[in-house]
Amino acid sequence: MLLFLKSISFRSLNHQDFKKNNSSCKELTTSSSSSSSSSSCIFLTVWRKSLIFSCKGFTVIGSDGNLAYRVDNYSGRRDQTILMDASGKPILTICRHKQKLRIVDNNWFIYEGEILGDHDYKASSLRKKPIFCVKKQMKILHSNINVLAHVYYHGTSSDKTYSYIIEGSYANRTCKVLDAKSRNVVAEIRKKQAVIGGVTFGLEVFVLVVMPGFDSGFAMAMVLLLDQMFS
Repeated sequence: MLLFLKSISFRSLNHQDFKKNNSSCKELTTSSSSSSSSSSCIFLTVWRKSLIFSCKGFTVIGSDGNLAYRVDNYSGRRDQTILMDASGKPILTICRHKQKLRIVDNNWFIYEGEILGDHDYKASSLRKKPIFCVKKQMKILHSNINVLAHVYYHGTSSDKTYSYIIEGSYANRTCKVLDAKSRNVVAEIRKKQAVIGGVTFGLEVFVLVVMPGFDSGFAMAMVLLLDQMFS
């Protein structure tokens, strides 16, 4: 399975295709500050499948063909997901906190590292403060149907000042994460196409483009959140 992903990663990101994609990336970030444009874009091939049998998750391959990130959900619970690096070290934990008194709760939280070190999940999450809160957009309450979610820094949405906004359609694998102030694209989900013939790989394999200066792990966390919200 891993060899298959390496193969499609190389086929779709050869030298000429990378130049084309990198040019597109530069066009998207022409208004970015100089501090965020000192390096090249990162192209990740995302496979919506765990490499471990009987687990649900994700396998993420870099443009060099090596494993970059992985998600292996042993419990099958969709309200908590751990993003790991290639060696299996937890990077971020994404979870949904449901409150009993709320009919609809659309808040997800991102924690640094792993918060599920003990058997008491609620107590574990309370001991550690989230670094981001992501609020799913309720279509019935807002006119802009292109907006999927808002990302708030410091794990709270009470001040109504969000740091990032996610737009597009995850179902069609066409999404953009934008900086709230500058409206610059910091990450983008694209459909993956073969170099020859333009054949698509379907919805299970797609591309995550991370713009210069933006953390690729956090961008992948956005993918996991969208998958929980819209799959």
